[in-house]
Amino acid sequence: MSLNEPQVITIAEYNKLRENSESRIEYIDGIVYMTPSPSTKHQRISSRLHAKLFNFLAGKECEVFPAPFDIELRVADDDQGDQTEKTKVVIPDLSVICDKTKLGENKYVGSPELIIEIISPSNQAHDLVKKLNLYMQCGVKEYWIVNPLLNTVQTYVLNEDEQYHQVEVLKETGIAHSEVLQGFSMDLEELFKMSV
Repeated sequence: MSLNEPQVITIAEYNKLRENSESRIEYIDGIVYMTPSPSTKHQRISSRLHAKLFNFLAGKECEVFPAPFDIELRVADDDQGDQTEKTKVVIPDLSVICDKTKLGENKYVGSPELIIEIISPSNQAHDLVKKLNLYMQCGVKEYWIVNPLLNTVQTYVLNEDEQYHQVEVLKETGIAHSEVLQGFSMDLEELFKMSV
């Protein structure tokens, strides 16, 4: 088997693999993806966003969950006219969850209101293309892509046609605003500063 032809496995096989692995692995379209270990800058950005979201959401209905925390998404498959659900398991850097009835002991089954991914050099296409399309198909209302390599934040929001609309792209300066979490914002200079 070549590297260009990844092995497709079932969700049961993924779950077994997951039980026997310490690695952070995701499961999309039957393929297992390893998530890279985060860099120091990645961790600082994630910590700043988590702290800001945690404080913003204190006393509110929604809650923020940092990685590693499994999000089990379901996509309806209409190819054969049936409504068979296809399970995907992702580990976003940050997930804001408002419907807590779908929270399990080790995962959330459903679509978070907001997902933030901090991309790494080795997973840019994964977050910029594959996950963007997946989150859109699964009804994640807002998706932020934070790029520590370029110091950019891209925000996407679902429109009335259930398609992502790019709300803004900011580089190095400016304030990123959430449309789903009214009143939440993040200053890019604070987000990307070199030291804590």
